[in-house]
Amino acid sequence: MEKKIILVTGASSGFGALSARQLALAGNTVFASMRQTAGRNAKNVEEARKFAEQWGVDLRTVELDVQSDESVALAIASVIEECGRVDVIVHNAGHMSFGPAEAFTPEQYAQLYDINVLSTQRVNRAALPHLRRQGRGLLLWISSSSARGGTPPFLAPYFAAKAAMDSLAVSYASELTKWGIETSIIVPGAFTKGTNHFAHSGSPDDKARKSEYEDGPYAGVAHIALAGLAALEPADADAADVAKALVDVVNMPYGKRPFRVHIDPSQDGAEVVNAVADRVRREIFRNIGLTDLLSVDGKR
Repeated sequence: MEKKIILVTGASSGFGALSARQLALAGNTVFASMRQTAGRNAKNVEEARKFAEQWGVDLRTVELDVQSDESVALAIASVIEECGRVDVIVHNAGHMSFGPAEAFTPEQYAQLYDINVLSTQRVNRAALPHLRRQGRGLLLWISSSSARGGTPPFLAPYFAAKAAMDSLAVSYASELTKWGIETSIIVPGAFTKGTNHFAHSGSPDDKARKSEYEDGPYAGVAHIALAGLAALEPADADAADVAKALVDVVNMPYGKRPFRVHIDPSQDGAEVVNAVADRVRREIFRNIGLTDLLSVDGKR
């Protein structure tokens, strides 16, 4: 397979770290980006270095805070300076929150939207000029089954942000094909093990409003929701399958990559709903005479 230069956002842990390692093992040059590489993530930087040394792969780390325009621009410039190009951007950075929707402040919603959605726009604006000049590239978006699957309570800010990110990915896709840039949306289900997604989730700032739910008619609902999600997940569910799916997509021939790939052991319904939505998208493009925007070869 052709060696590719790949940048993964939010690669300090979880899907990001797993994906960066698997992509490096597949023979690519991978930049595992994260913030505070000399501070809170220094340990993760060292672990990536040790992994690269142990397996003899080209896994590097780069400072990148997805909430900073300057940091994003410097990171992309650093990759281009080191390698002369970038071939694949993996939009993985994100954060979860858990609690009653009403108890989160508007500022918290804005912050979750910033991390999960606006971050991708910062990275795109820094990276896409290079990809467009190259006339070839791949955007891999790590969405979530929560964008269109079953929606348990107390996850509203995260669900809203991931739905917005998924929608942005869909819109970007047709605006990049004529530049030779492909889009694949990876849709993981609710993996409750193998990542720190749930363990590191944020909680509402308005504790009084939160307690009105937890001590009132919704007492016990949070526990039921989390326990229910965990129970839906098969015992052999492996978060590493998401990373392997990324590798499979990257390894596919140019122009043949799927628009959307689901990795959802719990089968929460997102695959069914997305199949309809993506079909309707194709039909609309056909009805308005723009089917050539559906793929880089203009044949779908």
